[in-house]
Amino acid sequence: MTALSKTACLLKHSSTRLTKHSMIVADNISKQYGSTKALEHISLSVDKSELFGLIGPDGAGKTTLFRIVTTLLLPDAGKMTVMGLNTNKDYLILRSRIGYMPGRFSLYHDLTVEENLKFYATVFGTRLEENYHLIRDIYLHLEPFKKRAAGKLSGGMKQKLALCCALIHAPDLVVLDEPTTGVDAVSRTEFWETLKALQSKEITIIVSTPYMDEAMMCDRVALLQKGKILDIDKPDSIIKGFGKKIFAVRAVDKFRLIQDLRSIPGIESVNPFGDSVHIIFRGDSYDGELTRKLEKAGHRDPSVEQIDPGIEDVFLELMRTEENEQ
Repeated sequence: MTALSKTACLLKHSSTRLTKHSMIVADNISKQYGSTKALEHISLSVDKSELFGLIGPDGAGKTTLFRIVTTLLLPDAGKMTVMGLNTNKDYLILRSRIGYMPGRFSLYHDLTVEENLKFYATVFGTRLEENYHLIRDIYLHLEPFKKRAAGKLSGGMKQKLALCCALIHAPDLVVLDEPTTGVDAVSRTEFWETLKALQSKEITIIVSTPYMDEAMMCDRVALLQKGKILDIDKPDSIIKGFGKKIFAVRAVDKFRLIQDLRSIPGIESVNPFGDSVHIIFRGDSYDGELTRKLEKAGHRDPSVEQIDPGIEDVFLELMRTEENEQ
């Protein structure tokens, strides 16, 4: 019996059903590559039908965590359960119930759109027509190109095809590793609209992204940096729980402004944001003389105003605090 046949058989006769509220439970997960600690004591849970975001820069450990969730990698320590099943022991069953879209486009470049979809449907023991309702809205964009080789599609179309292939077997859980990296703004917006539609069909979605604006579209997020979780909560709650005041500083020469702000003793955090520089005063003690100091340093038209923090402000400050404590 082939591995595929064993998977289909196990899925058909399995008595395991999703009875708990949590779809994913990570308990003290750690993973190390040589001397590099990819994940350190990660504990989190993802609820059924939740759109959960894993937010962090490259090298934060997002892909490693996803590979453990999808049974492609064993943790060095800790326990991962998905749908009440152990990812180390029950991987054959879980692989039939999880849809995975890796960060790198991994479909067959020389097969057409239609051939890729049929191939993945066959791998999971189903037919394209059987679960077409799940991918219909996405596939409508792809249908005009169904005879085109996947390798010749645009970035946005490759993204849509990969998502279709991840959904073709009607999974309970969809894992998406940085799905919008490298695609245009319109495709990014369309993709997140698609995720919200899938969520309404009671599919649990866990997605990673380096884009902070996408974090606000998730029900909850985990902020990850250097293999450690800095915070887990609803995006709005993370922002509301931020206890420091943020000020936006502007001047004509932004590069020199950043350098000068970092040299002022009373300022503990300086980060460029668009046309401004966001700063935090040490001890939240606002320096009313800052504008005068900048003018004295030769800056033209400097301005300082207090603003509401965004999730990127919070993340950067949590990162800075974590690094200072090490």
